[in-house]
Amino acid sequence: MKIIDYQNDLNPAQYEAVATTSGPVLVIAGAGSGKTRTLTYRVAYLVESGVRPDSILLLTFTRRAAEEMLRRAALLLDNRCDDVAGGTFHSFSHQVLRRFAGRLGFSPRFLILDRSDCEALVENIRKEIMPIKPVKGFPRKQTIASIFSACANKGASVEAILADEYSQFLSHASALTEIYHAYTVRKQTENLMDFDDLLLHTRALLAADEQTRQAVASRYEYIMVDEYQDTNTVQADILKMLGRDHANVMAVGDDCQSIYAFRGANFENIMRFPDVFPGTKIIRLEQNYRSTQPILSMTNQLVNQARRKYSKTLFTEAQGGQAPYLVRFGDEKSQSAFVVDTIRELTAKGVYLSEIAVLFRAGFHSFDLEVELTKARMPYIKMGGFKFMESAHIKDVLAHLRALAWPNDRLSWLRILALLDGVGPKTAQKTVHNLCNLGADLNSIKPGAAWKEGWERLKGLLKSISPASPMVSNLGKAVVEYYEPILKEQFDNWPKRARDLEQLVFMMERYDSLERFLADVTLEPPNTSSQEQALSVSSSNDRLVLSTVHSAKGLEWDTVFVIWALDGRFPSQHAISRRDEALEEELRLMYVASTRAKKRLYFTYPTDVFDPIAGEFLHHPSRFLSAVDSGRLRRL
Repeated sequence: MKIIDYQNDLNPAQYEAVATTSGPVLVIAGAGSGKTRTLTYRVAYLVESGVRPDSILLLTFTRRAAEEMLRRAALLLDNRCDDVAGGTFHSFSHQVLRRFAGRLGFSPRFLILDRSDCEALVENIRKEIMPIKPVKGFPRKQTIASIFSACANKGASVEAILADEYSQFLSHASALTEIYHAYTVRKQTENLMDFDDLLLHTRALLAADEQTRQAVASRYEYIMVDEYQDTNTVQADILKMLGRDHANVMAVGDDCQSIYAFRGANFENIMRFPDVFPGTKIIRLEQNYRSTQPILSMTNQLVNQARRKYSKTLFTEAQGGQAPYLVRFGDEKSQSAFVVDTIRELTAKGVYLSEIAVLFRAGFHSFDLEVELTKARMPYIKMGGFKFMESAHIKDVLAHLRALAWPNDRLSWLRILALLDGVGPKTAQKTVHNLCNLGADLNSIKPGAAWKEGWERLKGLLKSISPASPMVSNLGKAVVEYYEPILKEQFDNWPKRARDLEQLVFMMERYDSLERFLADVTLEPPNTSSQEQALSVSSSNDRLVLSTVHSAKGLEWDTVFVIWALDGRFPSQHAISRRDEALEEELRLMYVASTRAKKRLYFTYPTDVFDPIAGEFLHHPSRFLSAVDSGRLRRL
């Protein structure tokens, strides 16, 4: 007789997944359907059925996730669950390589490079291959390391990664390829492995040495993998070789939440699982324990638009709830005002700020809202992307505008001068003293030969624009145009940051006073108890959450606002132009955003937004939402 009443503790689909102990199983776990609970109970079920704990392998994407599942399993059953082998693909691969690295030509005492080590090695090799300082526009060591990691995770060449993700560096493809080959050779000869190598070398070992593969695979009678939709090709290959003999492999995931292609995740892994493991039993977890039925009905119709998917229909036994809203606004300011006002109404009714989230496709989508939240003295935290006032490129542009509005702003002048080639700290301090303390005008400054060209450009900018201009956005455009060469020199990801600056100029269009704009974006965030009390919150830790959708995966809130649900923003113009798989992932991203909400869900979008990339105005709501029936999504 079993200690745990599995059938009573689990719903029928969860119990089926737990009690199926023979052959390959694919568990399609819908959002909020108790995936972690199912895995935890299955570990306990196997151990209680007499399976040796150390013959069970649980692979997750974070060490913490594995430890938490095994801790819960031990609480359900007993300490035997502590002996289950649990961890990440990387930690598992590390253990394998410590035993068998010699068969690949490495010493078992190989050194593991962390990210900073990789960057240092890349820079050393770059200097050896290119002893003369590289031309402007060559990627920095951090970006080069990211490019090489993408090559490893996606099994692609340097040139392919550049074409797909870093097109601004395509002219350097030959040099970067040479550095990549030298980097690979250096790691082998010096007995080094980076994190990506742990997976690559484990796959190579299992594929090339059948004796080793059998030695490793025979240790584990049962294998379970969490978040299978997020695995890359290398991880899927490792799993195939581990489970080839007994096929007692359970993969748990949700194809509709596969949103990390940019990290190397391969959507095809979960779709092809039944082909890799013939005879796979597919079990769908469809009962949702998070959201109300109106929200689930809307998200079901949303995700049904996917071309390729495992069909499922989420439902809940909970009663009540309101249908989600799609709200149209004339401009971004009205959208931000609606979000702030609605949040005020909710907090007045007793909803904590921490139970409310505003989600968006890209980090810069929240910039205008951040300004309005600060003006409203509403505390918030931001996950994913840069906080508006904390991003260096935004600070740089604002420094120029502040110096224009307040010529004696020493801090802004120091920041501006530091951006000029040939200006060091001493020169900057002396120049600022002359400008701010002695009242020198721009013409009286005599630049050195090293920084004369940069100073003349800066002087030309400041003389061509006036702080009194009522066309504040024109001031922003002029500064951004001047700053563009600096942006390209300072930041490897300048195309993304350039879009942030476009958004900054767009925000300025509603202002007729530069000083008022600067005041709005520099207001101090609230920190006094009186302000918190006015918001009906209980502590200083009770803050609204702003988050990119990618950073929100796995989390949940009572109320969720999805802003900028505008076609051309969500989905992005980039995805629309590429279509096919890129659009499919954008749809899944919208699904992830929608399923974060428990009680209330709002989609909002401004209209008449000019997109400089497409060269046209954007007017329509997201194509994904346009396809949802009005009965399931109320339009306002």
